[in-house]
Amino acid sequence: MNPLVSVAIPVYNNEDTIKATVDSVLCQTYRPIELVISDDASTDGSSKIISNIEKQDGITIKAVTNDKNLGMSGNWNKALSLCTGKYIKLLCADDLIDKDLIRREAEILESHPEVLSVESDTAFVNSEGKVKGSYKRYKKDKRVSGREVVRYSLFHRDYLGAPLANTFRADTRTRAEGFNKDFKYILDYEFFMRLAIEGDVYIIHEPLNFFRLRTGSNTSKIFKGEEGRAYIEEHRRLAQEAAKEGVIKDNEVDRSVRIRKLMSFLGRIYLKLHM
Repeated sequence: MNPLVSVAIPVYNNEDTIKATVDSVLCQTYRPIELVISDDASTDGSSKIISNIEKQDGITIKAVTNDKNLGMSGNWNKALSLCTGKYIKLLCADDLIDKDLIRREAEILESHPEVLSVESDTAFVNSEGKVKGSYKRYKKDKRVSGREVVRYSLFHRDYLGAPLANTFRADTRTRAEGFNKDFKYILDYEFFMRLAIEGDVYIIHEPLNFFRLRTGSNTSKIFKGEEGRAYIEEHRRLAQEAAKEGVIKDNEVDRSVRIRKLMSFLGRIYLKLHM
C-alpha cells in the first residue's frame, strides 16, 4: 500500500482562492491523502466553502476552525500538528499543485530513504490562472546535499522557501520544532533551511506547483517595498543562523544580505511587469 501523505492548508480569509486550491488536491492521481485544513478564524466566506468540500475516495478530510486568530506561524504550526501522514506538504490557500505532484514526490521519498525533502520548480500564475513566468529550484537535478542548497540560496536566490514547492518527511527534527514565530516574512525559508541542513534534498526540474501572484500576499508586499526593510533584517538573522551551523562563514553574512537586497529589487521589477 502507498504511504499516507498529508497536505496541510492553513487558511485565513481566502474565499476567492481556497476552492481551487482544494480542488487541486482532490484531483491528485495519488492515494491515500489526508487533507488537513486549519481555518484561522476567517471573517469572510472561507469556512462555508470549506464545509462544502465533497468527500473523495482515498482522501480523508480533517477541517478545523481556530477559536481565535493564531497568526501565520501559529496557524501553520497548528496545521502541521494535525498531520498524521508519513510525508507532508504545506500548501498555502491561494496556490495550486499539478495532479501528479504528490504521486511523483512520494515515489521519490519512498525510493530514497536518505532524502528528507523533494522540491519541484514553480510556475507563476495571475488571478486569471495564466502562467506569467517560472522559478527554477537549485541548479542541479535529482539528489543534492541540503547544506549545499542552503549555501547557494544565501548567495543567489531562495531555492528553499515557498511551502508549495516542498514535500518532506514527517519524522524530522525541523517538523517537530515547527515554524519559528519570530519570523514574519520568511518563516517558510527559515523552516526549509533548517530542514535542508538535516540531510539531502531531491530536485525535480519541472513546474509541478503554481504560485499565484496577487497584490495582497506577503510576497507582493515585500517585493513592492512595503515591508522590504523588515524582510532584509529577517534575512540577516537567517544568514546568521546558517553561520552558526557552519554552512557559511561569519564574514559572509553581510555579502548574503547585499545579494538579498539586489534580489528584492529585481523582484519588485518583475511584479511591476506581471501584476
